Amino acid sequence: MKKSLMLAAILAGGALPAHAADLSYTWIEGGYAQLNIDDDFLGDPEGKGGYVRGSYQLSSQAYVFGGYARVSEDYSYGGDRLDVDVDETELGFGFRMEAGDNVDFTADIALVRLGADAEVRFADGDRFGLDDSTNAGRVTVGLRGTPSPRTEAWIKGGYLDGSDLDGEFVGTLGGQFKFNPTWGLVAEGEVTGDFTRYFAGVRASF
Repeated sequence: MKKSLMLAAILAGGALPAHAADLSYTWIEGGYAQLNIDDDFLGDPEGKGGYVRGSYQLSSQAYVFGGYARVSEDYSYGGDRLDVDVDETELGFGFRMEAGDNVDFTADIALVRLGADAEVRFADGDRFGLDDSTNAGRVTVGLRGTPSPRTEAWIKGGYLDGSDLDGEFVGTLGGQFKFNPTWGLVAEGEVTGDFTRYFAGVRASF
């Protein structure tokens, strides 16, 4: 009995460091993306598509990250058709430090490129296209933690601004369910002004 209790204590003690080490900053993920625009005049349009993004840990406290997302939507007006594509590319640098048991404080800065193109195809066969893009910067701070050995959650708040953009607050809430130390399902929502983005995908952590 004493040997069994000692073995159980050793196993339990060994599980705690594994829980604390579950916050990997080297990962890659991809999946479904959706963009909702709060605009009554346009009928609250939404676009659907996909995304891919990743992070690489440079040191115990620093990491780099990047990603690309693209969503599309088609509209029909009688015999005319409007095709709209919106994409976002980001590249940034982040900093982390322990803020408590299984919780990290994070801060990051990123360069963001926002692009949109639209094509109108008229019923008579004529076409008309528009293509535009803008660059912006984003700064966020937040908390990232592991509520349990199989779950992870993060919350961030910050600011997005650019020469062609009005400064906007950015709020992000996300989580992950882990099947094992490598694979997990992720979901995230982000609000920026009148825009709300949703992501759902698969992450591989290393």
